[in-house]
Amino acid sequence: GITLSEMIDSLPEGQMAEPLAPDFTRGPILMGIVNVTPDSFSDGGQFEQAESAISHGKLLISEGAWILDVGGESTRPGADPVDSSVETSRIIPVIKGLKGSGAMISVDTRNAETMRAALENGAEIVNDVTALTHDPLGIKIIKEYQCYVCLMHMQGDPRTMQDAPFYPKGVVREVYDFLESRISFCLENGISQDRIICDPGIGFGKTLEDNLNLLKNIDKFKELGVPVMLGTSRKSFISKLLGSVRTGDRLPGSLASVLRGHQKGVPVFRVHDVAETYQALSVWDGIVTSP
Repeated sequence: GITLSEMIDSLPEGQMAEPLAPDFTRGPILMGIVNVTPDSFSDGGQFEQAESAISHGKLLISEGAWILDVGGESTRPGADPVDSSVETSRIIPVIKGLKGSGAMISVDTRNAETMRAALENGAEIVNDVTALTHDPLGIKIIKEYQCYVCLMHMQGDPRTMQDAPFYPKGVVREVYDFLESRISFCLENGISQDRIICDPGIGFGKTLEDNLNLLKNIDKFKELGVPVMLGTSRKSFISKLLGSVRTGDRLPGSLASVLRGHQKGVPVFRVHDVAETYQALSVWDGIVTSP
């Protein structure tokens, strides 16, 4: 099929490319990460300036990203919260600059004020690490704009989530129950089921064993009736499994977890390394579908 970059190149000069909504139920769909933060765990500060973030986003599209997830507040373990006005000032120039590039724009935020500003300027997905529990006005914004929303599980908040996380009923059961309750909350508040995505939140308030257990049982979450998004890219569970691996050296582990998710029917993957993930998935599918 045609890639996004080929489609954009074929447009008459000056014409903006309308994002094509991917089929979230099928996949694989790659969400490329565009962090506009000085302290993100993986690429913090690298794309802090709007121009470089926009260029990076366009590169990810050319590599195979259908969605770009733009974030202005780090949610790494131990991160301090950022005021919504600061967050908005970081991301809006980037969202404006990426609008019309061909990919859907997602805003990675838990603040309703930031959600509204992002949706007003071209974002179509809200990716909330608190599953709309942080800001009570969030659900009203989602309903008003009828956008897509990704509900993620996190135990605690970024400052405290890795302080001895514990799941007395088992991590798969508790994460499933939480996501089920948040999906019901959205449905009860007038959000269409085909606009909801869920994310078990690998690395957000989980031990190494918790993360591996979630990945082992990732197909369980399909029973929630909404598409599952998996975000394992460069996360610390890879290092903990192997002893010590620097953040920038975790691509092989990231790819292994993506292929596991793909094998189990996960349709959406949030990744830093789009080209490499696209290649790994393409080879996997080539092998599986060969005569």
